[in-house]
Amino acid sequence: MAEQQRSSGILLAVSSLPSPYGIGTLGKKAYMFIDFLHASGQKYWQVLPIGPTGYSDSPYQTFCSSAGNPYFIDLDMLLEEGLLKDREYANTEWSCVPDHVDYGKLYELRAKVLKKAYNRFDVTSKDFLSFCNANIYWLNDYAIFMSLKTYYKGKEWQTWDEDIRTRKQPALEHYGTMLCDEILFHKFVQYEFLKQWKAMRSYANSKGVEIIGDIPIYAASDSSDVWSRPHLFLTDSNRKLTAVAGVPPDAFSATGQLWGNPLYNWSEMEKEDFYWWKQRIHIASVLFDVVRIDHFIGIARYFVVPADATSAVGGKYAKGPGMKLINAINEARGGLRIIAEDLGVLVDEVRDLLNCSGYPGMKVLQFGFAGGPGNDNLPMHYKSNIVAYTATHDNDTTANYIRTATKEEKTAMRKYVGKDKVTVNDFIAEIMKSVANTVVIPMQDHLELGNDARMNHPSVTFGNWTWRLTEDQLTKELSEKILDITEFYDRKA
Repeated sequence: MAEQQRSSGILLAVSSLPSPYGIGTLGKKAYMFIDFLHASGQKYWQVLPIGPTGYSDSPYQTFCSSAGNPYFIDLDMLLEEGLLKDREYANTEWSCVPDHVDYGKLYELRAKVLKKAYNRFDVTSKDFLSFCNANIYWLNDYAIFMSLKTYYKGKEWQTWDEDIRTRKQPALEHYGTMLCDEILFHKFVQYEFLKQWKAMRSYANSKGVEIIGDIPIYAASDSSDVWSRPHLFLTDSNRKLTAVAGVPPDAFSATGQLWGNPLYNWSEMEKEDFYWWKQRIHIASVLFDVVRIDHFIGIARYFVVPADATSAVGGKYAKGPGMKLINAINEARGGLRIIAEDLGVLVDEVRDLLNCSGYPGMKVLQFGFAGGPGNDNLPMHYKSNIVAYTATHDNDTTANYIRTATKEEKTAMRKYVGKDKVTVNDFIAEIMKSVANTVVIPMQDHLELGNDARMNHPSVTFGNWTWRLTEDQLTKELSEKILDITEFYDRKA
């Protein structure tokens, strides 16, 4: 993104889109939001990871690094295809409130509706068979994995019977035959997801809007990735994790963050010429125009925590693959542009890797008001080749941050902005007028929302990822306000 013109965008998870069906989908409301972005002069729509969520509902802990979230499939579009009938879903109570997701209801109800659509679908169609063949590297493993999770009543794969847990060939053949219909169902779901996503992205591009995706650096422990290719991760002979990912104590947590994700066996990855990563980046190039690689720091060095640890305090750093992986990513990405999420402890090897890659890093204004005037998250220190944010999904909303900031932070804010009373709009103006080529504002900040609209509390397992936009919040007045500041600071798409 280094050569991009001045531009801006909005961060909004797909799950946060308005919808009558409990969660944001790829249907009419997604197209409506794209129209809103276009009318507001925005070039980018940044989303969170779009994989199938499991335990804790986190988009950063998915059942497969390559699959799409079945919840995002629009049911009205399936109706238009003749795969559903209106009575099969329209009168279902998908959520008790319109501005938050009820993942429990979705888990209980959504698959039942999608199976009705599957039962009317022609699995012998040329397009479907072509899709299955094109995605054979991950799709077969994912489909049988999800079918087995249903068979084992949602239990983690590490608790399955030994023969299928270790993928003995007779067991794979046995379950492949016994669960063949369920396996086809999961392939159908992925086919519909990709079809709807491609149509949505095409519409966005026709409006001059590009999609910024987000891929977690790590796979989840309970995923088809680790089950099907345990040699690519730090596991023992019984396929149990020997070490997990996390970060040391920081501004978010005094005990660090124990993510629990399996760490890569980088020597095995390299033996396969990073093919798993190349496939992942290729899929990202099909889905997105730009992709943010979460926790880019982990490519330079990563934090290793023993698998049986209860916190990240006792972890240690190890050297990552560095430019070897960057070269593999560049080989696979085609026209896909990359953003490096480089937030955290920027040691020399991380800075060197970022410079060698040429990828833009990130700056977050909420981080700028601690530590004095040398803090490089302050816009006066920005360079053009960065992506600047008021906040990310891990931050509080800016309205609540301003309200709850420390005395020192509030003093620094007032001095920097030059006002006695600092507002969310001041935060937006400061990064919009900066030299950063790209600026992204969370939708919650444009709406000046408080803590109830916060997306995630790092190190808190449950209760996150639920906030949703309501349709009446996407007003013409808000669009005109965003357009005005975008034009004033020469960022109009």
